[in-house]
Amino acid sequence: MSEAVYTRQDLNIMQAWPLTRKIQVTQAKILEWYHHYGGKVSVSFSGGKDSTVLLDLARRAFPDIPAVFVDTGLEYPEIRDFVKSIPKVTWLRPEIPFPRVIETYGYPVISKEVAHRIYYARRGSTWAKLNLCGLDGKGNSTEFNKRFLKWRFLMDAPFPISALCCNVMKKAPIHRFTKESGVMQIVGTMACESVRRQNAYLKNGCNAFHKREPTSQPMSFWTEQDVLEYLRLTGIPYASIYGDIVESGGRFATTGAQRTGCMFCMFGAHLEKSPNRFQRMALTHPKQYDYCIHKLGCGKVLDYIGVPYTAGKEVTAFEQEAPETP
Repeated sequence: MSEAVYTRQDLNIMQAWPLTRKIQVTQAKILEWYHHYGGKVSVSFSGGKDSTVLLDLARRAFPDIPAVFVDTGLEYPEIRDFVKSIPKVTWLRPEIPFPRVIETYGYPVISKEVAHRIYYARRGSTWAKLNLCGLDGKGNSTEFNKRFLKWRFLMDAPFPISALCCNVMKKAPIHRFTKESGVMQIVGTMACESVRRQNAYLKNGCNAFHKREPTSQPMSFWTEQDVLEYLRLTGIPYASIYGDIVESGGRFATTGAQRTGCMFCMFGAHLEKSPNRFQRMALTHPKQYDYCIHKLGCGKVLDYIGVPYTAGKEVTAFEQEAPETP
């Protein structure tokens, strides 16, 4: 097993760099990736603010670099409208629609790690069952796996659960496109977004040429604040769903949505204070809200895990106890 490229201390130092240095290093990584593959690369563009910054950085170096957007049908209308305004974007679509994905595999709830274990534990996997009991594969109690104990009740949930939605809806179309075209993707993910992405960056760095499926994430050491500062500094267009970027006490924030992604995803919803993403959706996108809560059945799932979704409903006791991040 190869040694990690960076330590957490290295990452902390890089995340503290000024924005100007981050821009220089990121563009250097884009150049490296571009020339390694003889220009046969493209930007994986979701229409969100992170990938908007990435596309701008890439096109400042290579104005003709193409972008690829996966039209899952789960994006906010404002995101799709924004993507339509960007030139040289190839639209891809998943082979399976979302209703069939949740029917076949399950709903995305709590987190990818929790849903992954519930999915396999229900299919008899020993390691998944042990993890949900707070144990490792050898039956030893570990602090890492103790965090799954509180979610064991999901084993008895009256609906399917899995973390496969993203794989089927987003990753599979990109992988298929890359395999068929030979065009290598540049992705705008950041280490600060999750423990999984942080560990991947520490292990592989920005450009992982050595992997079976090489990956480029040249913004990995950026933070949310860097993205907002870049958008405000450059004044480049971004999706209207975010509203304005305002500064208070030396920190930036959006007046609209903070994160976008898939509208109906329930990962992390239990951690949000009221009004959460679904309560806001009820007011801002009532048509999509009705489809999500009633036709897709997300309402019954949110009821089961104790997450409010009615506009104006008070914060529940479940939210007030501030559960540990999964």
